[in-house]
Amino acid sequence: MTFSFLHSTRIEPVISIPEIGLDLRVCVPPQTAGGSLTAIETTNQPGFGPPLHRHRETEIFYVLEGRYLFEVDDKRFHAETGEIVTAPGGSAHAFVNTTDKPARQYILIIPGLDAVAFFTALGDVMRGGKPDRERLNTFGLSWHVEFLGPPLKV
Repeated sequence: MTFSFLHSTRIEPVISIPEIGLDLRVCVPPQTAGGSLTAIETTNQPGFGPPLHRHRETEIFYVLEGRYLFEVDDKRFHAETGEIVTAPGGSAHAFVNTTDKPARQYILIIPGLDAVAFFTALGDVMRGGKPDRERLNTFGLSWHVEFLGPPLKV
């Protein structure tokens, strides 16, 4: 695994997807880590999270602030500030912010993924309302992401 030097000045643009209450910033792009990982920081609005989905990448979630309800392969549990959750590649997973204010996570994605391209394109698909599962899965084909169901409810 080869890493190149990075000193983040936190001026990376925020990608917003209001339909799923998400703002995110890419902290470590995959090219900095030789494609081995991507790191993002997310803010989720109260009651929001992604649809139930699966993909080949492993995700490691570190809760920076707030409380989330997670589901990973049919196991439901809460994670709070300072806790870590792993969703192995291929696992069906989702989460939702269960607080009444924005919650934040730092997420490692292994191997790396072009998160700017993925979340920008997802925002385009979501624009104007939540699309049905068929449209999400058509989008997900090129990213090897399968959307399995709706977001979790608080």
